[in-house]
Amino acid sequence: MKGGHAASGPAPDPNALRRSRPADAATWTALPSGGRAGDPPEWPLLEPDGREWELWADFWARPQALMWERMGQLYEVAMCVRMLARAEQPKSSIELQKVVRQYFDSLGLSTQGMLRNRWKLTDAPTDESARTRKAPARKSARTRLTVVPGDAAGE
Repeated sequence: MKGGHAASGPAPDPNALRRSRPADAATWTALPSGGRAGDPPEWPLLEPDGREWELWADFWARPQALMWERMGQLYEVAMCVRMLARAEQPKSSIELQKVVRQYFDSLGLSTQGMLRNRWKLTDAPTDESARTRKAPARKSARTRLTVVPGDAAGE
């Protein structure tokens, strides 16, 4: 990798026209828009406060939670929840808010994070579904031409 950091450059686009790029060899993971069913996992850190518990339950009901569970990211999600609960407080530091944004990106909770993780939602109306609808059949140019009766002399 030349220059920058791991997240430099534009995020991958699932609707990109050029599919021959080596970076596009990886597949996109479709996540059900309905989210993850069931109770959240057991909290892995020291006792959560009330707000942390609310956020924990909310996060684990999201579609991204299926991937966190698959990858064993309980601690990362718990730390994100803890930092978010602190960042919500009045006069929280800008640095703490930056950390939360970074967690959101890495956990796929932001649009950029979803794109970088190559995750997309399914069962939701998308612009792509509108583009894939077949256009109504048009008459050919030949059938649209009509002969207008007139004088052969050009009157």
